[in-house]
Amino acid sequence: MSKDVRIVFMGTPDFAVLSLRALVEEGYNVVGVITQPDRPTGRKRVLTPTPVKAEAERHGIPVLQPERMRRPEAVQALRELQPDLIVTAAYGQILSKAVLDIPQHGCINIHASLLPKYRGGAPIHYAVMNGDAVTGVTIMYMAEGMDTGDMISKVEVPIADSDTTGTLFESLAAEGAALLKRTLPDLLAGRIEPQPQNDAEAVYSPTIKREDERIDWSLPAVRIRNLVRALHPRPGAYTWWNGDVLKIWGCQLDGKAVHAQAASPSGAAPGTVLRSSETGIEVQTGQGTLWITELQPSGKKTMDAATFLRGSHISAGTVLGETPAAVGRSRE
Repeated sequence: MSKDVRIVFMGTPDFAVLSLRALVEEGYNVVGVITQPDRPTGRKRVLTPTPVKAEAERHGIPVLQPERMRRPEAVQALRELQPDLIVTAAYGQILSKAVLDIPQHGCINIHASLLPKYRGGAPIHYAVMNGDAVTGVTIMYMAEGMDTGDMISKVEVPIADSDTTGTLFESLAAEGAALLKRTLPDLLAGRIEPQPQNDAEAVYSPTIKREDERIDWSLPAVRIRNLVRALHPRPGAYTWWNGDVLKIWGCQLDGKAVHAQAASPSGAAPGTVLRSSETGIEVQTGQGTLWITELQPSGKKTMDAATFLRGSHISAGTVLGETPAAVGRSRE
């Protein structure tokens, strides 16, 4: 019986939890879970298990947490579980050939994009950042390259204009778990014909770096708004204001921003505050204007524009994005 196949699940964040739960609910024989080690979190740096570990423990599934899955002792511990199939979802480490060769049914991965687009570690972020109208989930066989394996099944998921990486993360996690349920019976019965990826169409989504989080006000308003959506709920897009970091969590386009071809007739430089009200702070961009509706000054909590303006003064003509060094020179 296909559900007697010994499965090892490898995953770490919330995205992977629903797929592990799906395997358990469908009655598959999950003999072990491998996840990242517990890490300190929060201001008090409390050692915290990964979401996948917490889910595995709820079901009484043995958990392994090697620091490096490539180490011989980690490979041996996996081999002792005698998996027939390995299922991975956002595990966070590249698997060696020694690991990939262990299960007779191979290693499959649940990837949050429509491959070969957005190979790599941040596919959801880049789909939102680039203003895509659709993304999805691909289940593929794992290979030694970065998300290069043959594709087994796919599902498309639309991206709403109101979506952030956080909301899309939840949608893709649910769709990935559902796709796994639909795919496994055919895979284990040998009814799957994997499709190779076209490497010429590959697009990569590298891990988001600190410099990627900074708002470039010379970009069109649409692209800045997509960046804000892509970096919500973490790590957050930021700009500089009065020499301190100002995080932008929510914004809206001016009605003309989508079609504007140049800066406003006022001739204001990108990053210039044009006006403010309880509904938002209007900022000039390289193409159109953007209304900031939710923000977080350095050292404070996230707040809406009305709350911010009651405690802070940001006058028309203020230029956002000036670094502390630039602010210091302007005050000399």
